[in-house]
Amino acid sequence: MSQYFSMGEEPLWNPSSGAARLFLRQTAVFEAELGLPSGLGPMENDECQIDSVVLGAFANAVLAHRERTRHAVILALSLHGEGTAVEGEGAGAGPAHAPVSGLGHL
Repeated sequence: MSQYFSMGEEPLWNPSSGAARLFLRQTAVFEAELGLPSGLGPMENDECQIDSVVLGAFANAVLAHRERTRHAVILALSLHGEGTAVEGEGAGAGPAHAPVSGLGHL
């Protein structure tokens, strides 16, 4: 079974249930670390609604957080944050400062 990340009626990403669950849990870690909401709503009926404005701000904050460190562990763990930035860009949140585009790469 798969789950949908959507903005309004437009599905943006359709990962497996396991991938979606892991993605949301890792996003929650960055929400707690930064003290900011991600713009990803709860998964209800196999669908997560995205607030593109909030997600764009969150994605840029994750990337800024990553750019402020050279610590190898933090950099490795922050790779998920770059995926969130990609999602923000794909959701129409405006260009995040990530070198990748499109949800299909997550």
